[in-house]
Amino acid sequence: MSPFIAELIGTMLVILLGDGVVANVILNDTKGNNSGWMVITTAWGLAVFVGVTVAGPYSGAHLNPAVTIGLAIAGKFAWAQVLPYIAAQFIGAVMGAFLVWIMYFDHFKRTNNPAGILAVFCTGPAVRNYVSNIASEVIGSFVLIFTVFYITGAEITSTKTAIGLGTVGALPVALLVWVIGLSLGGTTGYAINPVRDLGPRLVHALLPIKNKGGSDWAYAWIPILGPIAGAALAALAYLGIRS
Repeated sequence: MSPFIAELIGTMLVILLGDGVVANVILNDTKGNNSGWMVITTAWGLAVFVGVTVAGPYSGAHLNPAVTIGLAIAGKFAWAQVLPYIAAQFIGAVMGAFLVWIMYFDHFKRTNNPAGILAVFCTGPAVRNYVSNIASEVIGSFVLIFTVFYITGAEITSTKTAIGLGTVGALPVALLVWVIGLSLGGTTGYAINPVRDLGPRLVHALLPIKNKGGSDWAYAWIPILGPIAGAALAALAYLGIRS
């Protein structure tokens, strides 16, 4: 399997399972309706475990542009591979979100809450304050990327082509995403991944979903720029500590 296909499939699985649990909890007449935040955060962590396990041997399983950019800034990944990885991640996120719509098609039709329908696909703030919202995404992403450096190994490679999260990192990264969701996710829904938010938000905008509202594009820049800024700060902090 090529790294491009591995990133695509791995990200697709993360979004299918991650957005899938939100659909299960929020949409009407599902078996998991109203089962709560613990269910959502646990499944998102396990979704990352699945994605990393599948993609890890072939691409290193970034599955997140913030991871890819953070590793590149830290010298652990080649800049020439950054855009292809991000493209694969975005396509995978779109595919995963589309599959969630297919999976829960009947339940989308039975749900008349536009905000809930949107929440299946993308994040939104509990309290809309763009300054604190982006701070939340920066902090959560900083914790993710800074810890990933130590999961993948503290030594910077001389060739600057090290990929990232091998299969051995699947469980630690799953636990990391879980604790970020439980501890830091209550403010914005912890996107901590630009394509996790942007790809499914685009799917929401394009699909003919009954009772849906707008896709809240005014907020969409926060889960894109916040994770990238957090990743850059984590990489700089990591390099500063090692220098």
